[in-house]
Amino acid sequence: MKEYASLSKEELKNEYENLNKEYEELVSMNLVLDMSRGKPEPGQLDLAKDMLSVLDANTEFVCNGQDARNYGGLDGLASAKELFAEMLRTSVDHVFVGGASSLNLMFDTISRAYMFGIMGETPWSKLEKVKFLCPAPGYDRHFAVTERFGFENVLVPMKADGPDMDVVEELVKDPAVKGIWCVPKYSNPEGVVYSDEVVKRFASLKPAAKDFRIFWDNAYMVHHLYEKIEILNIIDECEKAGNPDMYYEFCSFSKISFAGAGIAAMATSPANLADAKKTITVQTIGADKVNMLRHVLYFKNAAGVDAHMEKHAAMLRPKFEMVDRVLSEGLEGLGAGTWAKPKGGYFVTFYANDNCAKRIIELCKKAGVVMTGAGAPFPYGKDPKDSVIRISPSYPTIEELEKAVKVFVTCVKLATVENLM
Repeated sequence: MKEYASLSKEELKNEYENLNKEYEELVSMNLVLDMSRGKPEPGQLDLAKDMLSVLDANTEFVCNGQDARNYGGLDGLASAKELFAEMLRTSVDHVFVGGASSLNLMFDTISRAYMFGIMGETPWSKLEKVKFLCPAPGYDRHFAVTERFGFENVLVPMKADGPDMDVVEELVKDPAVKGIWCVPKYSNPEGVVYSDEVVKRFASLKPAAKDFRIFWDNAYMVHHLYEKIEILNIIDECEKAGNPDMYYEFCSFSKISFAGAGIAAMATSPANLADAKKTITVQTIGADKVNMLRHVLYFKNAAGVDAHMEKHAAMLRPKFEMVDRVLSEGLEGLGAGTWAKPKGGYFVTFYANDNCAKRIIELCKKAGVVMTGAGAPFPYGKDPKDSVIRISPSYPTIEELEKAVKVFVTCVKLATVENLM
């Protein structure tokens, strides 16, 4: 088959009729397939099930003078702080260990800035306007947080090595701009890895707002599919650039141990931590230190985490490679779209032709394949080109996934031909 754009009107009509017949046959199969969210499959969760038995009646719950079963330890169990510090390549005085969810820590950090301000600056709730930068395609839940607080989400284009820093550097000259969302390694959804230059430019920003903060969501720092890729450490780079307080870094075990019962951390400057703890000490007496101890005893250190994540990669890699294979076999040469080939993370991003993404998602839904809504990776759910689609290969079985991607390929072809007609 030639590239669709080169077909005559008659050829397009014939192709449309053939594809529509193929599509109606798919609809009649009453498929129920889901590629909507980046959840670990049950087998991945089973990898850590032995962690549930590391605690028993003979466990020593007192660590460095802290009893994991008791009150106290606002910023987390000392051994859990050490584990996160090793993973984040920093020192324990930069680390706060919270509950199970890094998204919760991010929401709370925004909430504190909104209600009480950061380091003596005016609370964001008392400002006429607050703007937040949103590199996109990006993580829809990030954008939902700042939208919920009534901030103006400002789209920043993504490039192959991270956000467009020329745009970022210009936008932060506005004192209303208070922060930026970042997923610096294997970004959601494109799998972009921030280059050294991008990290250095982030660390060297000169924002007009003293309380501007980089929200550095390092969600996929150990989620490699192939070789281990490291990026520059935002903590070190901000300190070198004379901006030691300009970032909050977040991470968790949500896709390492159990998605609903991991442990999460925030790493930031000691000054930022001291400021945050003024409010946290009123909010809570501390997170679940028994669960922190469970994780420390099971994983032991960063090397233990890396070894565990190699097992995850072995389960995920065939799914990502299968998605690439089916897309290549079905779409290559047709000019119906391109797709990312990530080295880690949880998603494959498909770039349809302009004005096709919503139609593709609509067709998939009718054929029994649920996908993340078109526009989800953009602020306010508005994709300027209506072209980006996030594919989540992790949760379905490989057999279900192959069926779903084949349906997706048919829908891409049909929507593309419709658009050309």
